[in-house]
Amino acid sequence: MIQTTPLAAYYPPARLVEFANWQLPVFYEGVLKEHQAVRQAVGLFDIAHMGKFRLQAPIAEVERLVPSRLAHLKAGQAQYTLLLNEEGGILDDVIFYYRGADSWRVIVNAATRAADFTWLHSHLESGLLVDESATKTLLALQGPQAASTLQELCDQDLSTIQRFGHAEVRLQNAPAWVARTGYTGEDGFEILTPVAQGIALWQALLHLGVTPCGLGARDSLRLEAAMHLYGQDMDITTNPWAAGLGWVIDLEKGDFLGRTALVALKEVGISQKLVGLEMQERGIARHGYAILTQGDIVGTITSGGPAPSLNRNIAMGYVPTVLAKVGTELQVRIRNQDLTAVVVKRPFYRRGT
Repeated sequence: MIQTTPLAAYYPPARLVEFANWQLPVFYEGVLKEHQAVRQAVGLFDIAHMGKFRLQAPIAEVERLVPSRLAHLKAGQAQYTLLLNEEGGILDDVIFYYRGADSWRVIVNAATRAADFTWLHSHLESGLLVDESATKTLLALQGPQAASTLQELCDQDLSTIQRFGHAEVRLQNAPAWVARTGYTGEDGFEILTPVAQGIALWQALLHLGVTPCGLGARDSLRLEAAMHLYGQDMDITTNPWAAGLGWVIDLEKGDFLGRTALVALKEVGISQKLVGLEMQERGIARHGYAILTQGDIVGTITSGGPAPSLNRNIAMGYVPTVLAKVGTELQVRIRNQDLTAVVVKRPFYRRGT
C-alpha cells in the first residue's frame, strides 16, 4: 500500500512519484529552481517519511551496536554512523542524537525503517525503543538563509546549535526538536514535531517565502555533496571500507557488531572502491550504467546526474581499487557509446567554495 505523509494535503501543486513505498513530490516548480534555492537562499523538504525512533539505553550498550565511538558525545551532540551485520555489510546509515541521561533519537531511512527497528530491538540488552514515525513529522529547512528564516519562528538563539548539534526549542510557541543536520551539503535544520504542529510549521515557512523542494532537488544536492543514498551507493552487500565510510569506524573502541569481519576485510584489503567521476564529454551517467577501461566493463555507476552548481555532469560508482586513484581516466557506457570520465576527489561541491 502506498503511503502519504501528514503534509501531503498541504503541498503546493507538485509532480508526485513513488519512493520507498511513499508518494512524494519529485518537484513543485522545477528541480533546477529548487536546487538553486537551497544553494543560494533556503528550501523546505517534507521528510516525514523517514524513520524516527526514541531510544532509552546506556551509552555503552548503544555503542556496541555501531562501529563509531559514541562515548565522547555530550547532550546535544550527534553522530552519523552505520548499522552493520556480522559480515560487515551495511544495513543502513543512520544518525544517533544524544539527548543526555541515556536518552537518544535515531533517524533512519524510510525503506529500512521496519527492518532497522527490528534489528535494534533484537540487539538491545535492555532499555526502551519506540517508533515515533507515525506520530511525528520531520521537515528539512536547508540553505544559507535557513538559520535566519527559522529564527523568525524560534524563541532560542539558533546560533548556539552547532553543526550536528540539536536542541529542544519552541517554534511558534510550541515545543519542537531541531537538529543542525541535513542531506544537501548546506547549512540547515531538521525539525521534529507532533503532526498538527508540523502542518502549521510547513504552512508558516511557505508563508515566509521558503521554496518547497522535492526529491529531484534532494537527489541532485546530495549527489553534489557526495552523500550516499542507501540502496544505491551502498547496501547489505557493501562494506564501509569499499564505500569510503571507513572514517566512521573506530576499531579501538571495543567490540561491536561486525567488528571481526571489518578487521578481516581491512587485513585482506578491498578489491573495489566507490569513486567520484566527472564526465569529460556530453552525457549523463545514471544508476546502473557500466564503467569501462580499455573496452572492458570494470564497474557500475551507483548515482549520477547533472551538477547544477558546477555546470557539469558527475557520478559515483564502484571500480577496482587499482583504478580508484584521482586522475584515472575511465569510460561510462551511455546509449551504446563509451564516453570519457575522470576519477575526481569527493565531495564534488563544498559549501562556500
